[in-house]
Amino acid sequence: MKKHLQELIKLANLDKSIDSFTPQIEEANKKLKKAKKKIDNAIQELEELKLSIEDNEVKIKSFEEQISMLSEQLNANAKKFKEISTEKELKALSLEDDIAKEKMAFANEEIERLQEINETKKALLAEKEELIKTLQEEYEKVTQEVAKQLEDIELKKAELFKQREELIRNLEQKVLSFYEKIRIWAGNTAVVPVRKQACYGCYMKLNDKTYSEVIKGDEIVNCPHCGRILYLEEA
Repeated sequence: MKKHLQELIKLANLDKSIDSFTPQIEEANKKLKKAKKKIDNAIQELEELKLSIEDNEVKIKSFEEQISMLSEQLNANAKKFKEISTEKELKALSLEDDIAKEKMAFANEEIERLQEINETKKALLAEKEELIKTLQEEYEKVTQEVAKQLEDIELKKAELFKQREELIRNLEQKVLSFYEKIRIWAGNTAVVPVRKQACYGCYMKLNDKTYSEVIKGDEIVNCPHCGRILYLEEA
């Protein structure tokens, strides 16, 4: 039975080593995802800048059309001034003229303001495009690094799986089945050492009888508290 126990300890260590790659894989994929998110965010900001510039261009065009209409109105009013015959008509036309001029002045100010905003945003647009280019280069580099890292992990895992297959091929099916059942709920703590007469899975103290059986190692001993397989570490 000591042989089976040693095989179970080795099997548990192999399973632990195989599972230890999972956090590394997750971290590598997280790194790649983070780099991709940076690009996506930069592209989104770029698109928002483009839309804002386009929106301002539409507003500028609208103000230019308004100025054109007001200009035509002022030209028409200039002709009407020559035909005015009463003071009342003069005041009404003068008021209309003043309102048109105020609207033209406001439209010109808005065009100037929007053009300045667009100039600033176009500069930001150029910076953002350069940033995206840099981020894409970094992403390509990270992609290559992660691919190499994952490839190395898969090679190591393959070697461990090979060792595991060789081990379980010579392990009694009954013993293997017993281990796998415990591993379903205990994970990589299915086989644990006993230290200071305590199970290092649940950290509960063992009674003298169970502890004595662990020391002898003639049988596979389960923790009476949690059910994990116990073994005594060699000095």
